[in-house]
Amino acid sequence: MVTGDAVVNALPLPLLTIGPEGNILDANHAAENFFEIGVRMLRRQKLSDIVPFGSPTVALVDEVRRRRAGVNEHRIDLVNPRLGTERTVDAFATPLGEDGAVLLMLQERTIADKMDRQLTHRGAARSLTALGAMLAHEIKNPLSGIRGAAQLLEQSVDANDRMLTRLICDETDRIVNLVERMELFGDERPVDSGAVNVHGVLAHVKRLAESGFARHVRIEEGYDPSLPPVHGNRDQLIQVFLNLVKNAAEAIGPDALDGEIMLTTSFRAGIRLQMPGARGRVALPIEVGIRDNGPGVTPDLLPHLFDTFVTTKAQGSGLGLALVSKIVGAHGGVVECDPAPRRTTFKVLLPIYNAQDGRGSEM
Repeated sequence: MVTGDAVVNALPLPLLTIGPEGNILDANHAAENFFEIGVRMLRRQKLSDIVPFGSPTVALVDEVRRRRAGVNEHRIDLVNPRLGTERTVDAFATPLGEDGAVLLMLQERTIADKMDRQLTHRGAARSLTALGAMLAHEIKNPLSGIRGAAQLLEQSVDANDRMLTRLICDETDRIVNLVERMELFGDERPVDSGAVNVHGVLAHVKRLAESGFARHVRIEEGYDPSLPPVHGNRDQLIQVFLNLVKNAAEAIGPDALDGEIMLTTSFRAGIRLQMPGARGRVALPIEVGIRDNGPGVTPDLLPHLFDTFVTTKAQGSGLGLALVSKIVGAHGGVVECDPAPRRTTFKVLLPIYNAQDGRGSEM
């Protein structure tokens, strides 16, 4: 027999029962995780103790008591006074009985905003399809002629001027490389996809990183070994996570003495996304995290992080994260950044592979 407490604790949204004096009477497991406080400790505190001073949530509970009716408040910024973490939530409060108790439910806006931003990222990536094809055709051919002319001039000039012809060749090669990367946005050909062992992908990415661009960084792993395979293309997923790990290593910088990248995998139930052409909502329960202890992402850059040509690197093109967004979107997944100084995390949510013919995963 399933009890009422079991049902409440199974809910993924934080629930708090607030007494007439503002004291916390009870909380479910999701509320414990949200506030990072056990239920016994929560019962010793008031709502005003775990939310910022003057928080609208306190006024919301008071209004419910006054009106004796449910009240909703959207996009409330909550800063945990104890931990200093900031989250944006939707709050729903309703009377609970006749003694002035109020049931308060919180829904974090991260997932909802994540879906909205992901759709925006996909739109931006699609808008580059025609642009990438046009640039490839209209720019690469003239560049080839410029480079050829510079090579001919190099044979007939003195040593001082040869530096200039070499500069022309180098810069031409750099522009060609940029255009070729943009061509990837215009590649709409279907790719082979199937069951992919995401841990095999991450192991390959880790080997590449440790032998190259991330030699100065310690890479740790925190995996859930029970995860089923994801549905995708192994080579493209390697490209996604290689880009994200490379960004993390560059954010830490070559001079950091304690640079660390943490690769994690976990199962996240309850996350679904409506995909174009799909009959129903697609579940995205496989979460892959890449966390670094670099300086973090500035708030003004965060909304545009996955846009093209947006970068903080002196020699960056601003195409790496845009390409990550395109590939993950093509897999029916979501990529998002949770910024925090010394704890920036990129999360990739992917669908499970539903085998129809009993095939296993690719290693």
